[in-house]
Amino acid sequence: MNYENTIQYLYEQLPMYQRIGPMAYKKDLTNTLALADFLGHPELKYPTLHVAGTNGKGSVTHLLAAALQAQGKKVGVYTSPHYKDFRERIKINGTYVSKKFVTWFVEHTRSISDQIEPSFFELSSMMAFEYFAHEKVDIAVIEVGLGGRLDSTNIISPLLSVITNISFDHTALLGETLPLIAAEKAGIIKSKTPVVIGEYLENTKPVFEKKAAEMEAEIFFAQQTLSVEISSSSTTHTTFEVFENNFLKYNNLIVNINGDYQSKNIATALHAIGIYNELPNVEKISDQHIRDGFLDLKKTTNFLGRWQILGTHPTVIADSAHNEAGLKLAIQQLKTLPYRELHIVLGFVNDKDVSKMLTFFPTSAKYYFAKADIPRGLDAEVLKNEAATKHLIGESYASVKDALLAAQKTAADNDLIYVGGSCFVVAEVI
Repeated sequence: MNYENTIQYLYEQLPMYQRIGPMAYKKDLTNTLALADFLGHPELKYPTLHVAGTNGKGSVTHLLAAALQAQGKKVGVYTSPHYKDFRERIKINGTYVSKKFVTWFVEHTRSISDQIEPSFFELSSMMAFEYFAHEKVDIAVIEVGLGGRLDSTNIISPLLSVITNISFDHTALLGETLPLIAAEKAGIIKSKTPVVIGEYLENTKPVFEKKAAEMEAEIFFAQQTLSVEISSSSTTHTTFEVFENNFLKYNNLIVNINGDYQSKNIATALHAIGIYNELPNVEKISDQHIRDGFLDLKKTTNFLGRWQILGTHPTVIADSAHNEAGLKLAIQQLKTLPYRELHIVLGFVNDKDVSKMLTFFPTSAKYYFAKADIPRGLDAEVLKNEAATKHLIGESYASVKDALLAAQKTAADNDLIYVGGSCFVVAEVI
């Protein structure tokens, strides 16, 4: 097969959550372990860091990778989903996995794939693990796909586990309550392996503490130790003041990231780096490595889709927030920005509680509803009608690009256009 045939096989022959939703979710690690056995367990051939959480895990993953890269390390990064190019999922120092390797890997594993019929994510995860082993990375930062306990990435033995936060998302698979969701995320806590919790709630903290005690894992809570405040921001960078136990630790920490909500991700990443530095036999990440890595975060790690500026006059911002907690923070952030009028290009997938999420959006904005170009995309007319019940008024469009074009034609130079609701909506315009 050539690369195009290979990608077609991955998308069309393997169950893919990105396209079909819960039917693609495998509730055990049997296939992943079978693939790992077939490949000789590549995931154990280099040190790893493991990052889970409802929101912020992509940002924290890339922040950790950026600091390690600034240290001079060869750093593998595995994330999901991708926006435009499958290879975005698997990177080394920001460079995508080669098309040649993707093709080779699918051909190499075809015999066992035909036997066990893995999901898209199961095969993709093992591809990442094999690629990092093949390229002899110094360390890899691995982002959980969904949940944690039964996620395909959970066969690694990390130096450190990180859980960013818990909110409602994928409740049909992970549980209808925050403690149940927390229990799934806590499944990445490994025996005698330290774990950093970014944010917790009164009813989730005991879940993490119980699991950590069972695994004899030392547990740390970032929000108890670090507080992060924004001192200034531009369209490309935000400057933070970081306090540790109420004492200034980082003055003028400039990060190539936007959004007030990123303060919590900065705290989580910095606390994780602090715990990492206390591990035996690791080269410590210095304050200068942190400053250098965070300053050039998006360029060095190829970090996409988070509060990304797509244009000016009018300003166009695309953001991947796609669940209750994420969208609530994104809308709060929009309210802090200057604009004459707000235009929102909006789309969702059809397995989300759209009615609840729409309550966060301002009734004063103009709306442009669109369906993401995947089978899971929510019909634009259905979304328009549901939004109208929340007094969010607008028109539906045949595609996300058409909706954005209409917004750009309508908006004045000093207006603001926000594109969001789903990673898959953002993917069509970045």
